[in-house]
Amino acid sequence: MPLEANLPVIDDRTFDDIVTEARSRIARYTPEWAPVWTDVNDSDPGITLVQVFAWLTEMLIYRLGKVPDLNYLKFLELIGIELNPATPAQAEITFPVVATNSQPYVIVPLHTQVSAPSPSGGQSLIFETDRAIYALTAALAAILTYDGFQFDLVDSSSLAGFNPFGTAPGKDAALLLGFQYSGAFPAQIELNLDFWMAQQGSGTTSGDCSLPDSQVFPSANLTWQYWSGLGWASLGLLKDETLGLQRSGHVYLRTPGSGAMQKGSFGGVPQPLYWIRALIASGRYEMQPVILAVRTNTAPSTQAQTINDEVLGGSTGLPNQIFQIANSPILDGTLQVQIDQGDGFEDWEQVQDFFGSGPNDQVYALDRTTAQIRFGDGLNGAIPVATSTRPNNNVVARTYRYGGGKQGNVAANALTTLVNSITGIDSSKITNLFAAYAGGDEETLDDAKLRAPMALRSRDRAVTKSDFEYLAEQAANVARAFAMPLSHPSFPGIQVPGVVSVIVVPDSDDLKPLPSDGMLRTVCAYLNLRRLLTTEVYVIPPTYQLVKIHAELVALNTADLAEVTNAVQAALNNYFHPLHGGDDGTGWPFGGTIYFSRVYQQINDLPGVDRIEQVLITLDKTQYPVCQDVSIKPAALLYSTGHEVVVSYSFS
Repeated sequence: MPLEANLPVIDDRTFDDIVTEARSRIARYTPEWAPVWTDVNDSDPGITLVQVFAWLTEMLIYRLGKVPDLNYLKFLELIGIELNPATPAQAEITFPVVATNSQPYVIVPLHTQVSAPSPSGGQSLIFETDRAIYALTAALAAILTYDGFQFDLVDSSSLAGFNPFGTAPGKDAALLLGFQYSGAFPAQIELNLDFWMAQQGSGTTSGDCSLPDSQVFPSANLTWQYWSGLGWASLGLLKDETLGLQRSGHVYLRTPGSGAMQKGSFGGVPQPLYWIRALIASGRYEMQPVILAVRTNTAPSTQAQTINDEVLGGSTGLPNQIFQIANSPILDGTLQVQIDQGDGFEDWEQVQDFFGSGPNDQVYALDRTTAQIRFGDGLNGAIPVATSTRPNNNVVARTYRYGGGKQGNVAANALTTLVNSITGIDSSKITNLFAAYAGGDEETLDDAKLRAPMALRSRDRAVTKSDFEYLAEQAANVARAFAMPLSHPSFPGIQVPGVVSVIVVPDSDDLKPLPSDGMLRTVCAYLNLRRLLTTEVYVIPPTYQLVKIHAELVALNTADLAEVTNAVQAALNNYFHPLHGGDDGTGWPFGGTIYFSRVYQQINDLPGVDRIEQVLITLDKTQYPVCQDVSIKPAALLYSTGHEVVVSYSFS
């Protein structure tokens, strides 16, 4: 977005202030005129001169007030700094099929819309599916884990987490999924399984940025199979986003031909079901994965709306034409512009700027925040030709998607309303099992000013510790990042050459904000493009420790005890907050020691507090002696849920 500022006020005096001040100084600065210059009304010629100079002074103050920040903005524009647009939230939405559906599956089209109430009370937030899916009528009725010796039935309604192959997988260890359906299992369709992994189960793999996905190999190789009635047969694997169940994502399978899948009974499940399984064919897990949930009929979705065939206007044939799109912000890579120059509509290509474009290049530049597109001047970028057949409508946005903002990070089970009904889909049970993530508001001007020096210093390359922290904060909805050189998450306390671990804290209202697996992968992909070839990068969630303060204090006799208690609670919760705590209000420092004297200061400076009798610090249920500083784990953060505050009057 173009940079616009609320300019600082160097001198806030107005015309009237200057005139009033000048009148009051007549006697002081011109004492020789004091006996005769007694008329200081507007009719006096001397006052007229004062008013003229006051007007000139006010104009000078106004112009000077624009100089510092305006120059700064121009310098930012010179180096290509603009405000980053809002980013859309992501969510996984499940589309259950009604049990009485007569067909084996229902197709949920691409860009199916589901809404959630807006947290601010405005218009509903719209999410669209990012791909079409086959929603099965067959229900996932049973989940079995098999460690090579025994079966265990998993409670699929619980989100406590389970090891898919047991804690110590042996030969033929497998994860079995049983589907209940009265008819034949649908043949030759895409079976979409969505896995949510616990971060502690996925370990460092979900945050491993050292190689692109095409070069990352799973710890254990899985073979997907189905039960044919006579034995287990191979099932076609289309795509595995989970890297062998080591991170959250989808597994896409191709079901076999008609009648190939047969029902069977396993693991003490009483009713015969259609079964598929993931078998460990080779390799082993260094750390056993932990699955929070498995769901079918689930599609990845984005907080966005799709617009097709929006007429932007007609070309005038003039250079540097600007056209306004109706909705903003535009999602990156979704805008398709077509122009009819007399021979039918043709695609034009989006570019960042026109510096590398020639006079005949059919290109345009897009400002995603303001939703304005700009065309070239005939030297850098072609000028759209005006046509007599379409004088007012030869420039068309054939398709684009818009949306974004932090408010899109809706809670779990908030996406429940299907905008347009789909036959066979049970609209009363549509939901998102987990909260949406990655939504962020447009960058502020103050944030852009802070980003500019880091952008110049890093040059979009991750080399130094500050480079990794800066780039991680640019990658997603990351409020804070902390890079740890020579630190490997699998080998704590050991310096590993060539390794950098980056802790990311999302911009969240939670007491202890934790990044989703999607955010970890997003930051990984961003850093992977900017790291040195020899650097091994891991992106990991923060470690939190619970702090609790026991405070006994005496309030002033004129103070309200309840107000003082609430003020102390709020001050301590804010002081230990991971995002806006600490002494400088920017978040508790990573690994920062708790100094008892500063805790005293936080309490003693509050209105109504007379004196402090005692303060005890408890960290992770361990209480420390009076007047002792408390060290926390390296690179850890603090959070608090409440404190024990005892307030009384002195009555002295």
